[in-house]
Amino acid sequence: MSTIRYTEDHEWIAVDGDTATIGITDHAQEQLGDLVFVELPEIGRSLSKGEEAAVVESVKAASDVYAPVSGEVVAVNEELSGDPALVNRDAETGGWLMKVKLSDTGELDALMDRDAYLASIG
Repeated sequence: MSTIRYTEDHEWIAVDGDTATIGITDHAQEQLGDLVFVELPEIGRSLSKGEEAAVVESVKAASDVYAPVSGEVVAVNEELSGDPALVNRDAETGGWLMKVKLSDTGELDALMDRDAYLASIG
């Protein structure tokens, strides 16, 4: 079973072993509106925590998605190139953006659990 954590920048991260699946929260996609484009990182790219990792673009605005942890991109959600609105429909499961092999699991300790995240946007 995976552990899900959240960032102040409205990313979610589901950790399973040493791999993390990353996306934007339902709250974030609601704020952005209908997504029309998603720019994903290259597979093999090394990310540092806090670094710009992807871009989601709606009819209203473009927004950077930051890496909640450091690691190497091992997969991206190819479905989003043809259907960016998948993030709107299913932000916290099927609308994931990337998978990252963690380089420092200690970074997870700084992230919020669901209750803390919901309180932060409340």
